[in-house]
Amino acid sequence: MKQLVQFIIFLFFFGNVTAQQTNYVDFKRIEANLNLSLEMQRVEGIYFVEFEVLKDIDSIFLDAKHIQLKSEVWEDSGIENDFNNSLTERTIKSKAKDGKMWFYDNFKVGKVVRLGLRYEASPKKALYFVDKQIWTQGQGKYTSNWLPSIDDVNDKIEFDLSITYKNGYEVLANGKLIDKEVGEEFTKWHYDMQKPMSSYLVALAIGKYNKQTETSNSGISLEYYYYPDDSLKVEPTYRYSKQMFDFLEEEIGFPYPWQNYKQVPVKDFLYSGMENTSLTIFSDSFVVDSIGFNDKNYITVNAHELAHQWFGDLVTATSGEHHWLQEGFATYYALLAERNVFGDDHYYWQLFENAQELIAQEEASQSTSLLNPKSSSTTFYKKGAWALHILRERVGDSAFNGAVKTYLNTHQFGNVTTTDFISEVEKTSQQDLSDFVDEWLTKITLPEDAMVKSLKKSSFMREYLEINCNDYSQKCKDYLVSNLSDKAKIKVVSQISEYIEAEAFNNSLEVRQAIAQYVSEIPNELKTEYESLLDDKSYITIEVALYNLWVNFPEERVKYLHKTKNIKGFNDYNVRLLWLVLHLNTIEFQPDKKQAVLNELISFSLPEHHFELRMKAFSYLKLIGGFETESVKSLLEATKHHNWRFSKYAKNVIEELEKEDMYKQLIEQLKNAQE
Repeated sequence: MKQLVQFIIFLFFFGNVTAQQTNYVDFKRIEANLNLSLEMQRVEGIYFVEFEVLKDIDSIFLDAKHIQLKSEVWEDSGIENDFNNSLTERTIKSKAKDGKMWFYDNFKVGKVVRLGLRYEASPKKALYFVDKQIWTQGQGKYTSNWLPSIDDVNDKIEFDLSITYKNGYEVLANGKLIDKEVGEEFTKWHYDMQKPMSSYLVALAIGKYNKQTETSNSGISLEYYYYPDDSLKVEPTYRYSKQMFDFLEEEIGFPYPWQNYKQVPVKDFLYSGMENTSLTIFSDSFVVDSIGFNDKNYITVNAHELAHQWFGDLVTATSGEHHWLQEGFATYYALLAERNVFGDDHYYWQLFENAQELIAQEEASQSTSLLNPKSSSTTFYKKGAWALHILRERVGDSAFNGAVKTYLNTHQFGNVTTTDFISEVEKTSQQDLSDFVDEWLTKITLPEDAMVKSLKKSSFMREYLEINCNDYSQKCKDYLVSNLSDKAKIKVVSQISEYIEAEAFNNSLEVRQAIAQYVSEIPNELKTEYESLLDDKSYITIEVALYNLWVNFPEERVKYLHKTKNIKGFNDYNVRLLWLVLHLNTIEFQPDKKQAVLNELISFSLPEHHFELRMKAFSYLKLIGGFETESVKSLLEATKHHNWRFSKYAKNVIEELEKEDMYKQLIEQLKNAQE
């Protein structure tokens, strides 16, 4: 009985402290001197945490998942502020339990305490070792897997990282690089953050990079990192970066809050991008050349992660209920930045596409309230952006902008709720917004009528919505040689694809791409015009046109393969992979090279390549029945890949292959060999 009572007391005390620790202690600063090993996939750290005691307490904790203490914890005077030589006052009792690192002492109110320790971790989450790169992703997986910290977003801390790594690599972290000590084999990089942030925004990236730099109108250094072989892709990848930065500073009305802004691409990233404070990490699939830019570019992700530097990093939602204050704001301000670059029609088109996605979600009975912490990304991002668009229309530019500026000023480096924002808008607009909150934030039902009404304020959208060519007429055909907008023409192409004539090819790159996609059965009279699509500055158009021409005109297959033999496409080699498969299925074309072509296709499925390229290669191998030992082994390896989309895909393919006896036996043999 006594043990049970003690256990209940333990649960009550520690559960209560865990939930309410911010009432007892304010973490001020974390300094970490890190050594990382790519080969051992390990991080070792000499670590200091500084906090102020707000109420007497005899234990505090840091989140530290699977992190091993390698020394006693000591109270440090911090006099010399040197990781190796600072003065030790006394040791502190400590214990690691259930993913937390506990410190026990009589911590007295008003005292500022600085504790030091050594630790080691081989993280399975949040810190990733990919080929010759090391990078982090703290959101959703938590920084505490590689750096003792606080998983609670409401506890903001200044993080200053010093990182030692092999010479010849660029090492990036939050904040400003204040010192760089170059040794014979290793270099130590010292970064200073100055301002506090939530732990999930702590980041580092290590790899082989070059850098280009611009300076914003306000004097902020903008650093663009890229792989040494991608020098010709720097401009199209980072196009409009400075323009969008300058625009957002002016539009938001609050100066960029950090010392500099760095952007770096990494291989096999988990998402499109991540807004780590002053250091955006993004997927290198967005690194594009001037042709790829026309189809797939970094602009939207770039603008979104940049907007997060204010909305999410400077002011952070207190909980998932208010997550739209981050994602909805970042999406909305990214739309404004793109509007500044591409114009009003682009802005309204993006709103329209977002509305279509939201409507589809509602039709699938998947809609939720914007204040539901379990809402989908579609809701948080796109409904959140729509809510802000409608709110701004209602209260006017002046009231909206004034409220945003006051909201950021009031809550900078702190945490916010929806009420914090809405109350500021009510003050500046002198309006009661309870009906807006009910309709847009609380209710599940999408306000479609309000969305359509808003869209129709754009003459461009009115034109698009009024076009209807489901019942074919000569007028519809004439639309394709008129001054109709490209978006409206694409709508027409989708509705009258079987009636397309040669004149329709005299249109923009975007409309020609629609013709390639919708006209899959090519009449002889359009053959010449359709062949011209292979010369377009669009990897999507070339891929689609090559396949359709190959199918429609078997006698010309060799010609089409010769014409496209040197085109790779995006980073997933979309054109090249299709070319390889068509080569294998064109018996008369280079019959002596079939094995080499198959080997090339198989090679793109192997682990050294980007997961998107591997996934596309696997798809083609499955299509043609081309799997063999090496590619199946690679597929099994992919089931354990850190990118969940890729691992899920690989598991699904394995399940399908196992339905065939030949592959089932091979898969069993390879699994047994791995055990």
